[in-house]
Amino acid sequence: MTLTVSPTASRRWLFGAPDFRRLWLIGLVVFSVRWLEMLAVAVFAYQQTGSPLIVALLTMLRMLPMALFGALIGAAAERVERRTALVFVMASMLLYSIVVALLAWANALEVWHLALASFISGLTWTTDNPVRRTMIGEVVGPGRVSAAMSIDVGANNASRMLGPTVGGVLLATLGICGAFTVSVTGYLVAAMVALRVHHRNTAMPSTAAGVLERMIEGLVLVRRDPRLSGTMIITVIYNTFGWPFTSMIPVIGQDNLGLGAAGIGLLASMDGVGAFCGAIAIALCAKPPHFARLFVGGVAIYLSMLPVFALVTDPLLAGSVLLLTGLANSGFSIMQATLVYLAAPPEMRGRVFGVLSVCIGVGMIGFLHLGWLAGVLGATSAIMTIGVEGLVALLLTRRWWRAIGP
Repeated sequence: MTLTVSPTASRRWLFGAPDFRRLWLIGLVVFSVRWLEMLAVAVFAYQQTGSPLIVALLTMLRMLPMALFGALIGAAAERVERRTALVFVMASMLLYSIVVALLAWANALEVWHLALASFISGLTWTTDNPVRRTMIGEVVGPGRVSAAMSIDVGANNASRMLGPTVGGVLLATLGICGAFTVSVTGYLVAAMVALRVHHRNTAMPSTAAGVLERMIEGLVLVRRDPRLSGTMIITVIYNTFGWPFTSMIPVIGQDNLGLGAAGIGLLASMDGVGAFCGAIAIALCAKPPHFARLFVGGVAIYLSMLPVFALVTDPLLAGSVLLLTGLANSGFSIMQATLVYLAAPPEMRGRVFGVLSVCIGVGMIGFLHLGWLAGVLGATSAIMTIGVEGLVALLLTRRWWRAIGP
């Protein structure tokens, strides 16, 4: 007799695992703070400089470490004890946030401070897949990894509702001082939770040559496995032509829709609302035969919505479009981590996740491209252009990503 476990029972078992709960909570808190910071930095920089290019560059700096160091960090993560690495990352986030908050309260904060903080934040972000999410897979096991990733990405998407909304209210009331004070509080909570994680992996002896060799092995594996290479290609397309548009939401909100800081925060949160709802639906209904379709289809729908968002002039319609982009994003973001985890051999997951971080980091080119277009054509035409470019890129690479699955 075969015992079948319902999805609902599986999710209950997931939250019954203390370390999964802790790792999930860390993700929820950190990503909430990260989205809060991204909105606060974008609005502050646009108010200070009036330059869409500067706004895009600040977001790009969060991506740069992934492109530069993602594969290296992924390979190195296999040679370290991940719980120790997680605590170190949380402490680093807390430290840089304290410095920025103190500068803000001293009325000495400048755009270049935020540029440096964005780069440091990007360095810590690069560790999330090879450290925290790999730990999640180890804690729950391969049989429940899809449900676990759905729940984890659902928390990320919930943070995209909470972070921008809180950030907008704080900017409207207390300014950027209040926003980074909340950042300090959030990172402190995450660091304390990380200290309570019990899961340990066996750290292997590490040398510089060994880490470099493992990094190369990860790149070779991705190149030879059609499922992994197709997944990475779709990831590059989304992060180059899709996600950069979010950096222009404050610009569109202020210039086209006439919104203040609180309104911009609420508008930006709509993408997270849609993504959260999508994550719940995927966790309840998605089965392995659906994974590839959700992944590729999510990107196609997301890119199709960009010209629509750029053209609407009503805040309610703009928010509705962002709800749809969020729904589409949930399919992409959940299946991205799930497909990579399932396709990569267990002993190579860390380094393959490192390659994934590089593919995400390549999106910095998209932020530069969008910022330049916005400076030349304006934010509206720039968003329309990258949406069309992304759809063309998707069509041109079809023969590579068809191998991901049915």
